[in-house]
Amino acid sequence: MTPEGFVEHRRPLLRLGLPRDPASSSHITGFLVTTLATVIVTRLLLDLTGFPQLGGGGVHISHVLWGGLLMALAFIGVMTFIGPVARRVVVLVAGVGFGLFIDEVGKFVTSDYDYFWEPTAALIYLVVIGLGLFADVLQRRHPRDPAEYLAAAADQAVSGLAGGFSTRERTRARWYLSRAGDVPGADELRALLDSVEHDAAEVPDPIGATSRWIVAASRWLVRARWVPWVTVAVLVATSVVTLARGIYGWTASDDQPVWLVAGILLSGLASTAFAVVGLVRVRRDRESGYRWFRRAVLVALLITQIFLFRLSPWDATIGLLVDLVILGVVAAELDVIADDRTTSPVG
Repeated sequence: MTPEGFVEHRRPLLRLGLPRDPASSSHITGFLVTTLATVIVTRLLLDLTGFPQLGGGGVHISHVLWGGLLMALAFIGVMTFIGPVARRVVVLVAGVGFGLFIDEVGKFVTSDYDYFWEPTAALIYLVVIGLGLFADVLQRRHPRDPAEYLAAAADQAVSGLAGGFSTRERTRARWYLSRAGDVPGADELRALLDSVEHDAAEVPDPIGATSRWIVAASRWLVRARWVPWVTVAVLVATSVVTLARGIYGWTASDDQPVWLVAGILLSGLASTAFAVVGLVRVRRDRESGYRWFRRAVLVALLITQIFLFRLSPWDATIGLLVDLVILGVVAAELDVIADDRTTSPVG
């Protein structure tokens, strides 16, 4: 097929020159985690310092303005510099900026400009989850086109042409190119990558380094066979605690809205049911059991935590951290199962 034929059969976004970055999941996760961390740290510091106000004489410089400034700086950075290095910095700057911005959402959705509006934590969490789900839809809506891997390899080459390739960056670029296959431009790009000079210094990548550390730690943990079972026990325990919290709220308080208590109860029941199904299946089919455990954690993260943040933000924050750790270990166990299946001898 001619190059023109390849282009004609590509999806509309690719025809517009909008390939998806294979590393975007890591970038978006880093952005959203930084956002949540900024909100938590901001609220903690303000509480410890007595909520000081920057300004005087009737002037108060709200931190939503600093958030907007940081997001503007992130936009300027990504519009000024090309290549993957700029995005690593933008992830952190934009995450802090968005965290400072959305932390004050209560002031802008209430008539009395109430920073302490009770549903603020739940609304912030809902926005973060919504953004994460939207990004996931963009990533998973279509299988990745070979042209997108080719574009990703070319994007990696941008930083190499300017400052040389470290071993890790060259390996990443070649892996993208290998996934592109035999598409027009692949041979030329391969020659370009081979021509880029070596640079021993690794470019700082805090998000990537953290991701690699988490993956390595999770996979190390699941190799200790007792860790997944402890994880399952914690998962079941948190589901039961959530369910008990919903029942207690229903019977002991008239102050909480019925929909809030009902949401905790129903999502807690669903998460507990999924965990129990996982426990039943995991002895016969380990992979199936852990997929049910993952469903239980996702229900807790995507649904239950929203209601819990409305009920008790700090308790929900602890629950969020526990759920994220459980999800990491469960995901690592599924990766190990997949590796064992693909590397086991056939016959």
